Amino acid sequence: MTDAAHDPAAASPDPVAAWRRAAPDAVLLDGFHALKHAVRFGAEVLTALTADRAGALTLADELAEDVRDAMAALLTEVPYGTYASLVPRPHPTALAALAVRPGRADNLARLAHAPRTAPVVVLDQPRNLGNAGAVVRLAAGFGATGVVTTGTLDPWHPTVVRGGAGLHFATAVERLTVDELPPGPVFALDPEGEDIRSLKLPDDALLAFGSERSGLSPELRARADHLVALPMRPQVSSYNLATSVAMTLYHWSAAGGAPS
Repeated sequence: MTDAAHDPAAASPDPVAAWRRAAPDAVLLDGFHALKHAVRFGAEVLTALTADRAGALTLADELAEDVRDAMAALLTEVPYGTYASLVPRPHPTALAALAVRPGRADNLARLAHAPRTAPVVVLDQPRNLGNAGAVVRLAAGFGATGVVTTGTLDPWHPTVVRGGAGLHFATAVERLTVDELPPGPVFALDPEGEDIRSLKLPDDALLAFGSERSGLSPELRARADHLVALPMRPQVSSYNLATSVAMTLYHWSAAGGAPS
């Protein structure tokens, strides 16, 4: 059967109207890779529009053969101007989709499940949306149980999802207060802590990282069971947040944690 036979345009005479109905409550998947990952990890995709359907499917043939047919069934082609009018910032792949956000109750159950076989990353009052998205991508790649943010930043903000390349659907992502954090020993990153190279991070750990500007909040510091420091040359003040998360997750995984 041809791709055209699967084209949702045949069943949806007004894909733009369908997009506008769904957009207020849906997660924006910005670009080919965001849609690829969302489909791969079981997202419920409501609609997907592109200004270059053939180009998107060529990318799928090259980079995502496992979900190529599913993407072909979802994608509807519209003029570039129409596509661009529906998104905050056009993506180079000229593709966007809308998906259902995973249920909070399901995410909280995943975060609290015991025994946990991989850590939860906690971003304590983060400020930078792009950094938060990069952390979600890292957590998904390392097989972390999830990413939790405290404070005002919405971890499902479109800019965070864009930075995460759709990998919010590969891990549990939620915003909680410090009092609502899932159970487990808290290993909080702090320059005054114990050198991480002397420690083995347990699989059920909460790995907590302070904000880019002010470090750990007093509430999170009081909740910490261990303060942990990354090796750093004297007179260098700090690492980027995503870099710190990557180094810490690598240290955990080097002791035998996921991925297999």
